[in-house]
Amino acid sequence: MTDPSPGAVPHLAVIGAGPAGLAATLAAAARGVRVTLVDSAAEAGGQFYRQPAAGLRARRPQALHHQWRTWERLRDGLDGYVRAGVVRHLTEHHVWLVERRSGRPGTGPERGTEPGPDSASGAASSAVSGPGFVVHALIGPEQEEPAEVSADAVLLATGGYEKVLPFPGWTLPGVVTAGGAQAMLKGALAVSGRTAVVAGTGPLLLPVATGLAAAGVEVAALVESADPKDFVRRSRALSGQPGKVAEGAGYAARLLRRRVRLLARHTVVEAHGTERLEAVTVAALDGDGWVRPGSERRIPCDTLAVGHGMLPHSDLAETLGCRLDGLDVRVDAEQRTDVPGVWAAGETTGIGGSALSLAEGHIAGRSAAARLRGTEPDPGAWAAAARVRTRMRAFSTALDSLYAPPARWTEQVTDDTVVCRCEEVTARVIREAVAELGAGDLRTVKLLTRAGMGWCQGRVCGPGVAGVAGCELTSSRRPFARPVPLGVLARAGESDRHQ
Repeated sequence: MTDPSPGAVPHLAVIGAGPAGLAATLAAAARGVRVTLVDSAAEAGGQFYRQPAAGLRARRPQALHHQWRTWERLRDGLDGYVRAGVVRHLTEHHVWLVERRSGRPGTGPERGTEPGPDSASGAASSAVSGPGFVVHALIGPEQEEPAEVSADAVLLATGGYEKVLPFPGWTLPGVVTAGGAQAMLKGALAVSGRTAVVAGTGPLLLPVATGLAAAGVEVAALVESADPKDFVRRSRALSGQPGKVAEGAGYAARLLRRRVRLLARHTVVEAHGTERLEAVTVAALDGDGWVRPGSERRIPCDTLAVGHGMLPHSDLAETLGCRLDGLDVRVDAEQRTDVPGVWAAGETTGIGGSALSLAEGHIAGRSAAARLRGTEPDPGAWAAAARVRTRMRAFSTALDSLYAPPARWTEQVTDDTVVCRCEEVTARVIREAVAELGAGDLRTVKLLTRAGMGWCQGRVCGPGVAGVAGCELTSSRRPFARPVPLGVLARAGESDRHQ
């Protein structure tokens, strides 16, 4: 794409309509850029602002959210720009690839100059140049009909997904992820049972347990592997965000009023049941992460909502050739990746919550709008958002150190525990691949055992496979972000749904 000519309106494709994507869309649209917001959900909001289906006629949907006014501002702003014809909002569009117009599907572009972590320049020149991009998507719940969106630049706000570590019985019906339980409650006003245990580690467990209790579920216990003493040791780092600390304390107070047992420094050892979940065994952990002998207790329940944090969705960034820092998409101070014309914001650049996502999205949208119009952005214009970003990143780093899975969790994974559900690969097979066949990395384990070759492509089982194998969890660069019908691949670039 060449510099925008006089009168031309540059076009930005924003992928993901969660907090980061919405903030970016509003910021770019307000500054003279035409935006196409592409999202897989039927409504905007992402997981954080997930709304009940209209047919449910929820009387007080705001009861499920603690940032309802922020959501109303984002929703009303989006609706206004859509009515004005400045923004197109494409719902139920599942993006499987973003490609450079000069490239071929599945091939990454040449890299631009690598940006430093806080550099305000170096990823691209003042004006975005190049041939532009094509966003490939599959439409609707069947995900078989293709669509393509052409744009001058792309902003990735693809969010994150839950990390769940395996344990005996984790595949039983009734065992759900913590985020899955929250999504059912927010989106369908439904729960998966009458008695629940919420377990794992991370700040998500508190609102999930509180939401289930408020919905009438008996929460038998909140099982958190983190040590409360660590919060006292990190009090100085956490004090920088008193609002977040107060929010957590509020959840804890509500659970206390409902007499929900908090089992800190505990973990789920096993889930029990025949046809479905009937009970869980939990146990205390010592200072080194080992289960304390004799501390096991059995808790009857029909639902276990379990989670161990989140991981960034970086598939689309990887196929574009964007550099990663670990599992996070690397960006500069303007939220630019090192691929010219590609910005990233929100959980895909590092898990940090909605406030951080909103700040990053706003910065990315303003930066993209300025550079698409051929002007140099003024960092002073988003100084407030940058300060929020700095504070929230520091806060998130502190939380990461507090909410770490038990150091010895793999010791509780028995040999017959299924680790990869899609391919039904057990821990025994993975361990044999390491001990007897010499597998030393995640890719080799995958090739030898098929763990991670199923429908989820390792997104669910990846952390578990890596942990059981004793190797590092690394990104797996895939040619496509989701399964694609062969017929769609054959017709790629010839779609009559070019938008």
